Amino acid sequence: MRKNILLVSGSAQSTNASSFKVANQVIEKLQATAVKIRDLSTGLPSIDHEWVTANFAEQSSRNNEQKTRLTLSDELINEIMWADILIIASPIYNFSVPSALKSWIDQICRAGLTFNYTETGPVGLLKEKRAVLTITSGGVPVDSSVDFATPYLRQVLNFIGIQDIQTVGADQQVTTTDFMERAAEDIRKVA
Repeated sequence: MRKNILLVSGSAQSTNASSFKVANQVIEKLQATAVKIRDLSTGLPSIDHEWVTANFAEQSSRNNEQKTRLTLSDELINEIMWADILIIASPIYNFSVPSALKSWIDQICRAGLTFNYTETGPVGLLKEKRAVLTITSGGVPVDSSVDFATPYLRQVLNFIGIQDIQTVGADQQVTTTDFMERAAEDIRKVA
C-alpha cells in the first residue's frame, strides 16, 4: 500500500523542534513510501486583499498577476493532494498554533479545491486522506480547556474533508519529565 506522507512542520525551531522529532518517529512507524517536508520556520505570507481578490476571481478569467498571487497556495494544495497521510507537527504557542501554520491553513482552505460550498454548508473534498497531529507544549496539556491549537487543527482538517485524525502529544515539557514516554504511547497507537 502506497504511503506518501506530507509533514507540515509549524514550529519556528525547524528541525530542532520536539514536534518535528516526534513527527519523524510517526513517519518511521508508518513506513512511508515517500515523504515531503514543508518547513514553515521561515514563515509564509499572510493572505491579503490581492490574494482574496485573486482567489475569488473566476479561474478562467484570472490575469497573470492573480495567477502569480495564488502560485504558493496552489503549490501547498498540490502537496496535500499528493499525500495519503498528512502529519502536522505543531507546538502550542500562546495557547494556539504558530502564525506560520495559521498562514498555511489560510493558503490551503480554498473553495473548489479543498472544500465546496453547498446548500447545506461547506463540504470537504479531501475525504480519502488521514492525518496525524504531533502536538508539543511547554506547559499546556494537549486537549485541555486551554489548548486551542489541537481542536482548531482538527476542525480545519474536518472542514477540508479529513476525518481520520490521530493525535500524538508530547506536552507539558517544562512541567513534567515523562512527556516522551507519553508520546511513545500515542505513537504505538498510530496505525
